[in-house]
Amino acid sequence: MRIPLAIALAQALLLAAGARAEDGKVDWEHKVVRCTGSGAANLKDADGNPAVARIGAEKAARLDAVRNCLATLRGVQLESGRSVGSALESDAALSGRVQGILRGFRTVGKPRYFSDGGVEIDVEVPLEGALSDALLPRAPASEPAGGAPAPAAGGPTSLVVDARGQKVVPAIAPRVKDEAGQEIYGPARLDDAGRRAGAAAYAPDLDAARKELGDRLGARPLVVKALRVEGSDLVISAADAAQLGAPPPAFLAQGKVVILAD
Repeated sequence: MRIPLAIALAQALLLAAGARAEDGKVDWEHKVVRCTGSGAANLKDADGNPAVARIGAEKAARLDAVRNCLATLRGVQLESGRSVGSALESDAALSGRVQGILRGFRTVGKPRYFSDGGVEIDVEVPLEGALSDALLPRAPASEPAGGAPAPAAGGPTSLVVDARGQKVVPAIAPRVKDEAGQEIYGPARLDDAGRRAGAAAYAPDLDAARKELGDRLGARPLVVKALRVEGSDLVISAADAAQLGAPPPAFLAQGKVVILAD
């Protein structure tokens, strides 16, 4: 039985979309972008030399990995209502900086070589560090970030917002607000070290956070419940916001925030 052309085209598009989706993803718990790059051997351009063709395939795979990481990152939420892609489109300098950072990827595992001379590589780019610092929105000059007093002895060492059971959109720059809409925490509060650490990390539960994010949590995390979620932003009660005190504690400037999400 022959398949109608329209159906065949639709199936091909679905298969292509699925393949591209597998080329890259974000691991929010470990805060890395993971991508795969592939390159085909070209014996014609290599004058029939398999070794030269393989070198060309490896170079093509590295370039493909960067493209796939950039495509994956563009789809990531930067802040509520705004993607990384829209930020890059509006800022050519930022786009160039981000692409330079992606070229410094780390290869994961060994390359996979195929009988036709092609090669695939898996790579990782940390969301923390240079990439986080480049992408996080900056505080206006009139609102210097950081500068919070050191926490009192025995006080909380981090903020954990439990948003499980709600539809959380992971983002590079999530914000925490009180019931009145006042921002309690966001990228404007981060100091230089906090910008490189990243505004927040995500975990499925507190036990996983303690295991994977112990340095960010510290010994005494303050755990509060999200009343509701607004895209990437979390709303907590006025009473829970008051527990943070005024001015905000130093751990917020250091990005010591964890969001529990399903």
